[in-house]
Amino acid sequence: MNLENYFPVLLFILVGIGVGIVPQLLGRILAPYNPDIEKNSPYECGFEAFEDARMKFDVRYYLVAILFILFDLEVAFLVPWAVAMRDIGMLGFWAMMIFLAVLVAGLIFEWKKGALDWE
Repeated sequence: MNLENYFPVLLFILVGIGVGIVPQLLGRILAPYNPDIEKNSPYECGFEAFEDARMKFDVRYYLVAILFILFDLEVAFLVPWAVAMRDIGMLGFWAMMIFLAVLVAGLIFEWKKGALDWE
């Protein structure tokens, strides 16, 4: 077993740790430290909290968030497809049309189930 093969992995781990820790250390060392009551308060919205921070959210919030992520990823697939449209030809076009049809069918299903209704 040759340890030289693991050098890129070790280097990757060290760079990752460095990227995570070095900016924090620089901020701690170089930033001015002027605490006051307002800066140390946990709420910045202008009024005191009226409930516990661990209160329950309605499950519809999470459904809407998941749907947003789903359709946001759809756009992430559409941009490279549109850029490479000339290179992929008709096969790529129809493959994307099938992909979009499945997503539109899912959107219609969610719409009919009422997941997009907000009361």
